[in-house]
Amino acid sequence: MAFDLDLIQKVYAALPEKVGNARKLLGRPLTLAEKILYSHSYETPNHIYQRGKDYVNFAPDRVAMQDATAQMALLQFMTCGREKVAVPSTVHCDHLIQAKTGAKEDLATAIDVNKEVYDFLASISNKYGIGFWRPGAGIIHQVVLENYAFPGGIMIGTDSHTPNAGGLGMIAIGVGGADAVDVMAGLAWELKMPKLIGIKLIGKMNGWTSAKDIILKVAGILTVKGGTGAIVEYFGEGADGLSCTGKATICNMGAEIGATCSLFAYDEKMAGYLNATNRAEIATLADGVREHLRPDAEVYANPEMYYDQLIEINLDDLEPHVNGPFTPDLATPISQMAAALKEHGWPEDVEVALIGSCTNSSYEDISRSAFIAKDAMAKGLTAKSEFTITPGSEMVRYTIDRDGMLDTFDQMGGIVLANACGPCIGQWARHMDDPTRKNTIVTSFNRNFAKRNDGFSSTHAFVASPEIVTAFAISGKLSFNPLKDKLINNKGEEVMLDEPVGFELPPKGFSVKDAGYTAPAIDSSKVQVIVHPHSDRLLLLQPFAAWEGTDLTGMKLLIKAFGKCTTDHISMAGPWLKYRGHLDNISNNMLIGAINAFNMDTNKVKNQLTGEYGEVPAVQRVYKAAHIGSVVVGDENYGEGSSREHAAMEPRHLGVRAIIVKSFARIHETNLKKQGMLALTFNDKADYEKVQEDDVIDITGITTFAEGIPLTMVLHHKDGTTDNVVVNHTYNEQQIEWFKAGGALNVIRQEFADAAAKKATA
Repeated sequence: MAFDLDLIQKVYAALPEKVGNARKLLGRPLTLAEKILYSHSYETPNHIYQRGKDYVNFAPDRVAMQDATAQMALLQFMTCGREKVAVPSTVHCDHLIQAKTGAKEDLATAIDVNKEVYDFLASISNKYGIGFWRPGAGIIHQVVLENYAFPGGIMIGTDSHTPNAGGLGMIAIGVGGADAVDVMAGLAWELKMPKLIGIKLIGKMNGWTSAKDIILKVAGILTVKGGTGAIVEYFGEGADGLSCTGKATICNMGAEIGATCSLFAYDEKMAGYLNATNRAEIATLADGVREHLRPDAEVYANPEMYYDQLIEINLDDLEPHVNGPFTPDLATPISQMAAALKEHGWPEDVEVALIGSCTNSSYEDISRSAFIAKDAMAKGLTAKSEFTITPGSEMVRYTIDRDGMLDTFDQMGGIVLANACGPCIGQWARHMDDPTRKNTIVTSFNRNFAKRNDGFSSTHAFVASPEIVTAFAISGKLSFNPLKDKLINNKGEEVMLDEPVGFELPPKGFSVKDAGYTAPAIDSSKVQVIVHPHSDRLLLLQPFAAWEGTDLTGMKLLIKAFGKCTTDHISMAGPWLKYRGHLDNISNNMLIGAINAFNMDTNKVKNQLTGEYGEVPAVQRVYKAAHIGSVVVGDENYGEGSSREHAAMEPRHLGVRAIIVKSFARIHETNLKKQGMLALTFNDKADYEKVQEDDVIDITGITTFAEGIPLTMVLHHKDGTTDNVVVNHTYNEQQIEWFKAGGALNVIRQEFADAAAKKATA
């Protein structure tokens, strides 16, 4: 069944004219990204949008939210004054299920432990016309790909790996919950016009190489911030040769290079996937506008003229890669892995090998891994490492079970986990003899920051394709290269693993008994949103205070963060996920993972009122109680990683007034703006060094806050000296209004109130 078919029909009906107008406006051929962006402008475009400079209002087709971020997004939405969401929207319960013993037991435990959160999400979805995917239905991105993604559309999602839908030719962008509220309320969604990075794929993959290896190599080329502010558009015969789900894997992990999103052109592989997932009507519609769902021919002929950066990768020469540890852009070809182990002293023994997740849990991925497992057992080999399998959706799980693959993994000693995020986001109760012992795990996931998967800083997490992860599980060694290395079987014989063989799509088709979907009520007038009054999991929101109309003076330095400070450092996941709907409780994890530049320790900062050292949230609560504002200073690419807006809401809630860094990750900077925070960058990055531990800080120029005009940070040092530091910002006129109003939601709420009052007096 195709969801929202009428919406897709309208998009395609208008597409030829809108693309034609955009081509006329720009006076040249168009890339695919440009076709989709210009055709989704909230207002009719009347001038060329400058990439990387102009803010543009867009009209996304739909919104998707996962349960951890949906709580805060919907708590905000219910205060805005609308009776229904303005665009198709869905909630997916995938983040709160902890992997511990196995799928059945873990799901039952999650439903019991998280009952009040699930009750809230189910009831508020029912109330406001939102589709609800129950716990166990699958991971948001896989479910969206199977049911909602369509070529040429735009969607936003409250998770950084929303770009997964680019595998079906959709511009899909991870955002904070406040952005989702805008779109669900029917307002324009603002985004700086992205730059374009073109990646031309030539040749064809073979043997052990998979789509995952393309993005692992790209991550090594572009690094974790090389894609910031850009859409990465893949094209060429090599791109058309990839399966639809392989394309999705590449787009999913594009979040690890900071890209706004990644995108592939519509082709036969996408049409085949739409047909296989019971959406033949959409494939037929897309075929009718096919030329508008691909770059113009001139772009293929001379790509250097149309992209801001161009990269070419020959798939004939590509070999499997292993990325990590501690960062997803440290890319090592598998032929060099053994040498890298010796050079860096990484632990060689693979203690756990994990496949699946939203990045690599397609039928193709699982079938290739199952082939390797079956081949290994036939040759007298067994798994040397603990081995887990995380299906991406109930449809995938049901189908691979029907086709005998789960039995194969079971015979190999694998453990099938629930259809949920699990270990990928730290929802994993890993059993460790000594949490301080250096150890290695290998996953087919997307992100591998320290503590990301199991909470242990000693764990060296590496990322590879499901095929390579499965081979590592069988060998038990990170130095193993299945392309050339032999293993000793149970008879003492030397054997080699065969190259993996799999199926892009199930030969017998997909099957599922209960996909896990609940449609919202047609008449929701009597539906009550369930929030328990004394809950420690959910807390109704109070509006943040508006700007007081003056410069900010007398603020304390809370922390000067050193080095990498991701949203996992600012607002950890794992056990803290249970508080995602309770802003005050989850604020107790604010910046507890950030390294203090003055003592190189975590969660230990100086309280300037007492002179003593304490935990970051505790010190900030002291400042808040004393009505003293504070400032956080950070390093490069501050806030990279997850889209979680809690990393912006927690400082706002506890009284931090400004975040001043060398550079921001895109989503986090936007989230800070939405919450009425000052997100500023050093004009001279060397000024980071001028910030001292006992500084009292003023920020001046705010009374004349204007687009393009820097502000000044005055550092009052303990010795009586001062430094005046120029700080830049990227606020436009609308975003300055958010700041003045105390947050974007306050502006939205007032707009709806004014409209209602005008209607009442009409």
